[in-house]
Amino acid sequence: MDETTVLAALAPRLRWFAAVGRAEHMTRAADELGVPQSTLSRGIARLEEELGVALFVRAGRSLRLTREGRTLLRATERSLAELATGARDLAGDADRLRGRISLAFLPTLGTDVVPHLLSEFRGRHPGIRFDLIQDAHSVLLARVRSGEADLALTSPLPDEAALAAHALGEEELRLAVPAGHPLADRVDGLPLADAAGEAFVGFLPGYGLRGTVDAWCREAGFTPRLAFEGGDTATLRGFVGAGLGVALLPVSHREPPPGVVELPVSTPRTSRVIGLVWARNRAASAPTRALRDFVRRRRRPLFADRVTP
Repeated sequence: MDETTVLAALAPRLRWFAAVGRAEHMTRAADELGVPQSTLSRGIARLEEELGVALFVRAGRSLRLTREGRTLLRATERSLAELATGARDLAGDADRLRGRISLAFLPTLGTDVVPHLLSEFRGRHPGIRFDLIQDAHSVLLARVRSGEADLALTSPLPDEAALAAHALGEEELRLAVPAGHPLADRVDGLPLADAAGEAFVGFLPGYGLRGTVDAWCREAGFTPRLAFEGGDTATLRGFVGAGLGVALLPVSHREPPPGVVELPVSTPRTSRVIGLVWARNRAASAPTRALRDFVRRRRRPLFADRVTP
């Protein structure tokens, strides 16, 4: 069977698959599509047979997408969104975008930056839905390379042929110290070298900030002595507040928690570039292009909504 014949056979069932994949429930999907449940069930089984992979794991009346199922659902929804956009273009209604975007981002951006961006974007395109992924920098780039994520907000920006990147703004990091610490009264700033003898609370290997902080410490003339490692900024800030070390952390989006003082660093310059990353040679869906263009053209600074203590 040639490729054209395969696609012709698959196409009618892909819309059914997308409905079942979103609901992860055969009965609800059948009601949404207006087809008998038995017909829908046979269609999904036939699709799995033709593809040669299991798309769902059955658990009673519920279904759960397999890894292959999640991959196909993302591709199917992108394709259906493109077809819908093309149809609206012909009908003169191209501004009503529908579809799903998989957006990956650093956990440090999840409390304020990403919510504000998506709230503003959804005001223009309310029909677009999101799959949100928070993880370490190395994982985010891997998700973009594999196609599991359409876009990523991350740092540092990659320098590789397969990925395109666009800088959006700089995020300041400050030295977080426990209240009552000998350095805590240096509110006007201090050189990072003054913290050389302190125990540090730092990010795990694989997180973009781990390499960035290590580089800043080397520039200041020392290697940080790590007492604790983690991947969540709020947790690390809590460890600082408990007196377990100091840490270079992004400026709080609100007042630091009790027991933590954030000190500006005078030298070296402790700020990192946050940017948008996507696969250079992979065709983007219309919703993905809309978000990419919106973020790149947005005039409001990326960290305008973050309160600097």
